[in-house]
Amino acid sequence: MRNLIFALTFLSPLLLGGCEDKQQPVPPAPFALTTDAIGRYCGMNVLEHAGPKGQVILDARVGEPIWFSSARDTLAFTMLPEEPKDFVAIYVSDMSKAPSWEKPGAENWVDARTALYVIGSSIRGGMGAEETVPFSTKEAAMQFAASNGGSVVTFDDVPRDYVLGSGAETDRPAAADEKVEAHDHG
Repeated sequence: MRNLIFALTFLSPLLLGGCEDKQQPVPPAPFALTTDAIGRYCGMNVLEHAGPKGQVILDARVGEPIWFSSARDTLAFTMLPEEPKDFVAIYVSDMSKAPSWEKPGAENWVDARTALYVIGSSIRGGMGAEETVPFSTKEAAMQFAASNGGSVVTFDDVPRDYVLGSGAETDRPAAADEKVEAHDHG
C-alpha cells in the first residue's frame, strides 16, 4: 500500500504536468512607447507621428519589440510574406483610451487580434495614409465611425488590399458593420 501511495504521490505531478503543456503560453506584456522607438518601415521616431501606433514581439526577439508608426503598418507587417511569422504578441494603440489623435499614448495598448478597427474614415494616419484605427470596444469604434466615416471590422476582416493596396472604397467588404454585430467584443 505504501508503494502505491508513494507511486501516486511521485507520478501525479508528472502526469498533470503533461496537461499543462497543452495550454497556450501567455503573451508578453506590451512595451511602453519611448523616444527610442524607431518605425520599422519609415526609420523615423514613432513619437513624431500622430495617430495609432503598433508593436510586434517575435519569438526570436521577445525582449525587444518591432515598432510601427501606424496601426496600418503593423497589420501590413503581419500580412507581408517576406516578414517573420513567429509572432508572440501584436499590439496596437487603443484609441478609445488615447489622450488625443496627436498624442495617442505610450501605454494604452490592445491586442491587435481582439481589437476592432475603423477603416475608410476621413482621418489620416501619422504618415498621411488611410489608417486602420484600433479600439478595444465596439462602442468606441462605432462612435468614431459615426463621427469620421468608415466601417468597423475585426482583425480577421481587415481587407488585405486596404492595408497593402490603395485602400479604396471598393476594397472593403460590403457588410463590414454587420460582421461586427456577430462578434461580442463589447
